[in-house]
Amino acid sequence: MTSNPAAVSRQEFDALFASVRTWGQWAAPDRGAWNRVTAGHVRRAGALVRSGTVVPMGRPWDTRPGPDNAKPALHYMSDLGDVEDPEPSVYKDFLAVDYHGKGVTHLDALSHVAYRGLLYDGREARESVDAAGARFGAVSALGPLVTKGVLLDLPAALGVRWLEPGHAVHARDVIAAEQALGVAIEDGDALLLRSGAFRRRRETGPWDPAAASAGWHVSAVPLLAERGIALLGGDGDSDVRPSPVEGVHSPVHALAVAAMGVPLLDNLDLEPLSAACAEAGRYAFMLVVTPLNVPGGTGSPVNPVAIL
Repeated sequence: MTSNPAAVSRQEFDALFASVRTWGQWAAPDRGAWNRVTAGHVRRAGALVRSGTVVPMGRPWDTRPGPDNAKPALHYMSDLGDVEDPEPSVYKDFLAVDYHGKGVTHLDALSHVAYRGLLYDGREARESVDAAGARFGAVSALGPLVTKGVLLDLPAALGVRWLEPGHAVHARDVIAAEQALGVAIEDGDALLLRSGAFRRRRETGPWDPAAASAGWHVSAVPLLAERGIALLGGDGDSDVRPSPVEGVHSPVHALAVAAMGVPLLDNLDLEPLSAACAEAGRYAFMLVVTPLNVPGGTGSPVNPVAIL
């Protein structure tokens, strides 16, 4: 098991970025890799529904501050049945959140990440995103996604409770896990990496995942690009931390979003899905992701569901 991410120079990282870049490939570039998913992919995903078990992956709306929730979500009541006419009484609440971070399950759209000043497809970030929002790569351009999901359950494959924070996942780990779990990552798939972070959190307490978290090493990304994934997600934010690339704090974000046009799902609670997949004896399923339709938004809180 690899625990310390191997260092990568900035020059090596730039070469890697260029090697996985898919700029100019799509007629609708602000949908990026979601263009890979056709009606055939949706039908393929539907064929994976056998028991009808539905497993949500969104974290509870967390209003409590903590080391992994620096900007807690807001929730308060705005009507306790005493605002409108007497009958029927109604009860209303207010929700707000600064969702890009570690405390909220969310989707990163293509306007969320730029590298060397450029968003996906080579769009100038300063010309594409301003105080009014994103004019390219907004979450509203993505729409919903229905495709085959693959849970790469590394603790299950390795026979451990969880991966320790700082554990880097390499291409060889992907291949070994596919063999151990009896699953294959294919074109148009959504790949979800389980490190067991939420099990660790529940058993040992919270920590700051911005300082240390299990996740992908940049050297694994060419394999994911070769497989043609449409979406990447996990129970962290995909990046191993500390970053192995000096001067680049989230290199997998840069490679996936800005180079490959692959949106990211961050902070998924994959513990129920891990249990459901183990019970079913399979690690592929239908995945449904429905982000909010926010014009100009750089992402969205989400509660994705797997259907087995």
